Amino acid sequence: MVNAVPMAGLWRGGMLESTHLGHAVICDAAGEIVEAWGNPDRVIFPRSSCKMLQALPLVESGAADAAGLTEAQLALSCASHQGAALHVTAVRDWLETLGLAETDLRCGAHEPYDRTERNRLIKTDDSPCQFHNNCSGKHAGMLTWTRHAKAGPEYVEPDHPLQRAIREAFEATTGAPSPGFGIDGCSAPNFACTVAGLGRAMAYFAAAPADGSARDRAAHRLTRAMAAFPEMVAGEGRACTILMREMGGRVAIKTGAEAVFVAIVPEKRLGIALKIEDGNSRASEAAIAALLHHVGVLSETAARRYTAAAQINCRGLHAAEMRLAPGFPAA
Repeated sequence: MVNAVPMAGLWRGGMLESTHLGHAVICDAAGEIVEAWGNPDRVIFPRSSCKMLQALPLVESGAADAAGLTEAQLALSCASHQGAALHVTAVRDWLETLGLAETDLRCGAHEPYDRTERNRLIKTDDSPCQFHNNCSGKHAGMLTWTRHAKAGPEYVEPDHPLQRAIREAFEATTGAPSPGFGIDGCSAPNFACTVAGLGRAMAYFAAAPADGSARDRAAHRLTRAMAAFPEMVAGEGRACTILMREMGGRVAIKTGAEAVFVAIVPEKRLGIALKIEDGNSRASEAAIAALLHHVGVLSETAARRYTAAAQINCRGLHAAEMRLAPGFPAA
């Protein structure tokens, strides 16, 4: 079996302190691997990197149009957001238009990652709610499908009609049956696949025509929504938002927990997927930036924000920096 390969490392005092190993693929519109690093057959949980796959039934079924969802709301359905006021308000308003409430969500509550909103909660002695959950946009999309299909309220149960629809879309686009699932942080099932399968799914999104099948049209629309509204997909200061802005709406990218990252590159008809073995996001951000530069859609200057990221200590001193591993990603 092919082992993971070095992709990035942390350097301090002129010495390599830590090395991050990983796997990555670039797939073309036919689903074939164009380039690979490490083991393309490594089975992973894609975590939140696959939210556009989980949103396919929302659009493909007609539920999104029936509810009058905007492109910004579609981007939010694919989001791992900061829980900023922008996101909280958007999810609250979305559910209100459906006649639903925060209690209908099944994602659970956690403190918002957005500092301004977190400080507001502290100052007002208010508590985080499910709207603050970074997956609440995805769950609003799931509730929209459930309401449209007149399905039961426990939409995160693995045998719920929605999760069966998501699994079918997931397996169709990754090109193989999923070997199983785990329960994600937001309580929804997360179906496993290979790194190559995830890259194949991203390539499908990249090549999906606007005038194709219902699924093609859904994939095309979700890709463009994510790229057009990067602030809804993540938030200020986040790599997804920063890098999509740098690429001017041409590319959709999405991170996932445990250092998974994907990219959909329509102009090249390419999909990219990667997994860092130790689950460290500083390495997955460096690797995706390097691969985006490698395929010609991200400038070297923009990539270096992550591929040569300085670590500044509490006194403002340059203490260490991330660097790409020698030879990655060049062949």
